[in-house]
Amino acid sequence: MKCQECGQKPATVHFTKIVQGDKSEIHLCESCAREKGEWMNKSAAGFSINSLLSGLLNFESPANTVAAPPRCTTCGLTYTQFSQVGRFGCADCYNHFRPRLEPLLRKVHGSTSHVGKVPQRTGGRIKTRRELDELRSKLQGAVQQEKFEEAAVLRDKIRELEQQLG
Repeated sequence: MKCQECGQKPATVHFTKIVQGDKSEIHLCESCAREKGEWMNKSAAGFSINSLLSGLLNFESPANTVAAPPRCTTCGLTYTQFSQVGRFGCADCYNHFRPRLEPLLRKVHGSTSHVGKVPQRTGGRIKTRRELDELRSKLQGAVQQEKFEEAAVLRDKIRELEQQLG
């Protein structure tokens, strides 16, 4: 695809703008995009990725009344500094800011634990192992709650899956 501005170079920068349901696309080469950069930034009315991320990082749900520590005790980074920079100062920041991060992750990803994607060719074994881990956890819970019939069914499913893995 050629640049819509100069018509000579290949288009490498693609802008899509949707206003009240009307979609318009602009395809530019790198140099034309640089020239139009100032115009594009003005038309976005001050919107930037940094402001989007900062808004998400300052997310507070009304139900979230847990106060996060104002500062990481290891590196001294404040949550405000993290929301502006977008990076933690050390590995301990994850634990210090956990009360604020968990609602954000739940809102953005729908979960607070990473499960990742499984490759097709090895997916069967990995899925089976995950299912085994889940069943073992349920088995522990059933035993602790003294639901022994349920525990026996879970035990049998675990044995069956372990035999499939070989």
